Amino acid sequence: MDEQDVTEILEQAGFAPDESVLTHRQAEVLALRERGVRQSDIADFLGTSRANVSSIEASARDNVAKARETVAFAEALTAPVRVEVPEGTDLYDVPKQVYDACDAAGVKVNHTAPDLMKIVSDAAGDAIRGREVRVPLLVGVTSEGAVRVRRST
Repeated sequence: MDEQDVTEILEQAGFAPDESVLTHRQAEVLALRERGVRQSDIADFLGTSRANVSSIEASARDNVAKARETVAFAEALTAPVRVEVPEGTDLYDVPKQVYDACDAAGVKVNHTAPDLMKIVSDAAGDAIRGREVRVPLLVGVTSEGAVRVRRST
């Protein structure tokens, strides 16, 4: 592994430092870790400690998680279909609410009712217990039919 290899990896993945939430160093570390390179080997390559590489990797993964959360939030805000699912709703009632809202907006959702319930349940996590929605949710559907689920307050 040399600097040229790492640069090629970043270029192939389309890393643009001016447009990324990751620093160049964070991108390097993530790229190498995703290819199975050990932290100690990365530390030797970068001339730093394994503990520092671990810290850089943790910060990078945290930044990626925050970026994903931001995108999900933005998609939910701009989705042409937004269905507010109140606390106490039966999960089995959610697909009809989503389908009705999609029909009214002229948006096609490409999921069966069971698939849609699973998407909502998986995304909501502990906001759903059994079939009961325990925390208000916002189910957004993008113009492409992608379903986004957010906890709402």
